[in-house]
Amino acid sequence: MRTVDLFAGCGGMSLGFQEAGFDIVAAYEYWDTAAMCYENNFNHPVFRDDLTDFKTAIEKIKLLNPEIIIGGPPCQDFSHAGKRVEGNRASLTESYAKIVSALKPNWFVMENVDRIKKSTAYSEARTILRNNGYGLTEIVLNASICGVPQRRKRFFCIGSLNANDGFLLDYINKNLDQKEMTLRDYFGESLDFNYYYRHPRNYSRRAVYTIDEPSPTIRGMNRPVPPGYPGHPNDAKELDGSIRSMTTYERALVQTFPPSFKWNGNKTDMEQMIGNAVPVKLAEFVAKALADYIENSSPVNHSRLFADSSKIA
Repeated sequence: MRTVDLFAGCGGMSLGFQEAGFDIVAAYEYWDTAAMCYENNFNHPVFRDDLTDFKTAIEKIKLLNPEIIIGGPPCQDFSHAGKRVEGNRASLTESYAKIVSALKPNWFVMENVDRIKKSTAYSEARTILRNNGYGLTEIVLNASICGVPQRRKRFFCIGSLNANDGFLLDYINKNLDQKEMTLRDYFGESLDFNYYYRHPRNYSRRAVYTIDEPSPTIRGMNRPVPPGYPGHPNDAKELDGSIRSMTTYERALVQTFPPSFKWNGNKTDMEQMIGNAVPVKLAEFVAKALADYIENSSPVNHSRLFADSSKIA
């Protein structure tokens, strides 16, 4: 099924959908460092177009004839870790909705932080999509019950032309795990640590975690243990010299990128790309639910629409 990824970042959403059998034909990413990372890992093109110019984008994307559009408009203006007000980047959420509504693919998937639900930008985007005939499934998913060893909440709006609202809920809910996935569940005994440090936003929160629980959200920064860390009563273990923060590579694995994934840029860039990314297995979870729905929602056999998923470079 011909799929275009808008605001693709380094490719977490693309890779998840590709693993579920969707045929990613192109991606759009304006940040050059992330676009270069994407190019290093996929065989299809990534275009560095500014999608705030949605009218020009519509004319270009139309040539790709997408059957589904996926993507996550930049979320920093909605993020718990960022500002509490909407800024210029929030308009990209509306650009996404306008592009989808103009091109009318059969399906779309939009992903973002859970705070977006209460934003003006999402409210306006939602109205645009509904007015153009899309039934919407809107859901916040905890990645740790979707095959990811991380307690990360992400909002998904999945649209289907001429469908009822909530059309995908049964397909999602039937596949949710009953138990949160821990780091030990995912990595087995391959990790060389049992406890690790994740820098808190402030010291009223814990900072030391165990691999026998899901990781907290992987953020776009990664700080070492600071001198004089005061500790927290809820830390999984009292801080000692054996406890360290995860490496950049380990954080990418927790985001369920494969070990073979190629990263580029300086350390700050890599940490930002990893923190911004959709966990690959979370994207794959949503993609598989949508593929199941597509297969079962029509008497037509849609199996020919799904491609071989082994297309990572």
